Amino acid sequence: MSRLGREMSRYLAFSVLKTTLLVWAVLLGFDLIIGFYGTFSNVGKSGYTVNYALLSTLFTAPRKAYAMLPSVAIIGLLLGLGQLASKSELIAMASVGVSRLQIAIGALLPTVLLSLLMIFIYETVGIASEKYSHSLKSYKTGHLLSARQSGIWAKDGGLFFNARSGTAQGRGDSAWLELSDVRLYDVAENGVLKSITRAESASNRNRQWLLFGAERTHFRESGVSVESLGTVPWNSQITDESLQASLTQPRHLGFAELRSNIEYLEGNNLDAKVFKTAYWGRWFYPYKILVLALAVIPFAFGSLRSGGFGKSLFIGILVGVGALLFEQLAVNFSEIYRADVRFAYLLAPLAVFALCWGYLAKRI
Repeated sequence: MSRLGREMSRYLAFSVLKTTLLVWAVLLGFDLIIGFYGTFSNVGKSGYTVNYALLSTLFTAPRKAYAMLPSVAIIGLLLGLGQLASKSELIAMASVGVSRLQIAIGALLPTVLLSLLMIFIYETVGIASEKYSHSLKSYKTGHLLSARQSGIWAKDGGLFFNARSGTAQGRGDSAWLELSDVRLYDVAENGVLKSITRAESASNRNRQWLLFGAERTHFRESGVSVESLGTVPWNSQITDESLQASLTQPRHLGFAELRSNIEYLEGNNLDAKVFKTAYWGRWFYPYKILVLALAVIPFAFGSLRSGGFGKSLFIGILVGVGALLFEQLAVNFSEIYRADVRFAYLLAPLAVFALCWGYLAKRI
């Protein structure tokens, strides 16, 4: 690359970086404001104050910034090139011999750097802050004890509760918790273990816990006995709110935690699909951003011929955001039909890329 090409690439990179950061700040700010407003219903309950609501919202900022970067990168790239196109700077660059490849490299450089930076921030800070945000929402519940490597722990009187993993099901008022590989340790006041109840799963619907596939082992002086219970109710003061701090969605776990859960579930012949989806989604994150950014660049180049950058910008943003929805649809289908999710993450961005460069770009 010539000296002029390098200078133009740096100039392009700086222009795209400015617009990307501006779009990021605006969208993230709106998202945090909406999230903060949504916490008002919890203010005043169990000592949960406005300060705690504000902190819990701010601690979600790294996760939200990470999630919206693909969309932000597409919009910021097109807006950055749009500013240059509106001043005929892209035409001037082309007239002095700057190739489209050099323009593309300069435009993509901020996207690559920001995606790598966000991966590092999310893995080191974002996941911890997200968990702390959940713990603030469970302020003063009095039950929660969490252990990162051994699942979810809670205490209800002399009963110690442990579940290997759990997910939230449903939405709104009809939401409930589904826990897998549940164990209840009944301990006497003198510290003697009285019984262990093991259940394949447990759910908390309508504030009523049910244990499924339960089996209880009694420890007595005369010996040990095992009792098969099947599906039984479980009367407990433990609520789903008190477990929320530990019930982080798989997509909000770190690489090591995801890998640990996958190995555990597969080692016990259990379904690890949701963890695999989150795990491979983390690996394909920078690839997705890069490919989609490449896919929308033709919409910027289209303005060099037609001068209609407004139309190109609108269609480019529409295609970019639609590509993210298409990827999510492909991932959902892979889960339904038990296909390898890596193909969904790989092929969905490539399909949009081929569509833009092979069809849409020729008509702008």
